[in-house]
Amino acid sequence: MRHALVLPLLAALLSGCASHSNVDPSGVWINQKAIDTAAKGKGLRDALGANGPVLEWQLNSKAGQVSFSNGFERVQGNLQPLGKGKWEADFQGNHSQQLTTDDDELTLAASASGPQQVFVKPKTTVEPGAPVGSSFEQALYAAYMGGDWTIVEGQGQGSAVHFLANGQLSGFPGADRYALCLAGDCATMSGDADSMWIELNKQGAPYLFKRDGKQLEIFQAVNQAQADEMPQFAAGQRLWLLKKQ
Repeated sequence: MRHALVLPLLAALLSGCASHSNVDPSGVWINQKAIDTAAKGKGLRDALGANGPVLEWQLNSKAGQVSFSNGFERVQGNLQPLGKGKWEADFQGNHSQQLTTDDDELTLAASASGPQQVFVKPKTTVEPGAPVGSSFEQALYAAYMGGDWTIVEGQGQGSAVHFLANGQLSGFPGADRYALCLAGDCATMSGDADSMWIELNKQGAPYLFKRDGKQLEIFQAVNQAQADEMPQFAAGQRLWLLKKQ
């Protein structure tokens, strides 16, 4: 009688373990390792570059659709099942990438375009229909810029500043929104420096910044390029020094 009970139980356990590799990958997956590295409070693009290039995936297995973001490009393709938790993401130009699901992780296999990367489900959700990359961006903003900041030097000295996860900015003089440069043209234009966009009523300008732990320096972005060239910014005068509480 005991053997009759043990065998069905063992079969159930084995089937449960086997099912882990067949998890439906549909939904959003973000590069949490890149966020955790950035949250240490050093160079932002260095942290992303060391753990990239892909920052977020959006998968829809029923529709056979897949898209990803590297912080600048948003690329769409087709998703095909390969069996046993393995999937192939096909993109234009005969480019494909292999994905594997296992419980709470999505793994991108190493290829000519980049190293192996692991992604997880975001802890918070963004508005329905938000473009791919939005979940990563909000999680990054919360981890890298979140908390209570105080202007130690510069206009608005003594003010409490909050960089919100949705890009809103409060307490900063003459500004209501910000955006961090993750990749693409803004990164090219700022060279090795990190940069952000700061605006008020949809009118703004780029600034270079340097993060060192709980200290944030924001510099004027001085364009050193000719009028007919792509802007090339270098750090000018330091405009603000903020410290995190």
